[in-house]
Amino acid sequence: MAEPDRPVPHRPGAVSLFFVAKAGVFALGFWIWLLVLAAQGDPAEGLHLIAATGAVCTTLVGVVLGARMALQRNAAARHAELKRLLVDISWNAFAAAGNSDEPAKVVPFPSPSPDSERSTNRGPGERISVLDRGDRNRGERRR
Repeated sequence: MAEPDRPVPHRPGAVSLFFVAKAGVFALGFWIWLLVLAAQGDPAEGLHLIAATGAVCTTLVGVVLGARMALQRNAAARHAELKRLLVDISWNAFAAAGNSDEPAKVVPFPSPSPDSERSTNRGPGERISVLDRGDRNRGERRR
């Protein structure tokens, strides 16, 4: 049986890639500017400091944005795989429940037993608080 064509999972990163590329272009410009200033042989001045600061900052910004983009893509791939697994599990459970001849092959959905401790003043749809339910013996020991 052939694997059905599944849609490609959402891959974030078009905007992130733009900013990574933009930071890379600015970093390249600052590094070239710093290289030109250093090649002129002039003593270090304010322009050298501005070019060096811009080169380092834009390089760091590009690296941080690139790492963030890679993490987002990895998380999107893991999320898509998890969704695919959940769909496969639910489909297999549905198919097993529909194809089973014996009720012992299917794990039943947990339901309360008919003789469970239920207060008479609550309806069947009302919830029991954590403080109300508990061990009967423990409640008797407190009294």
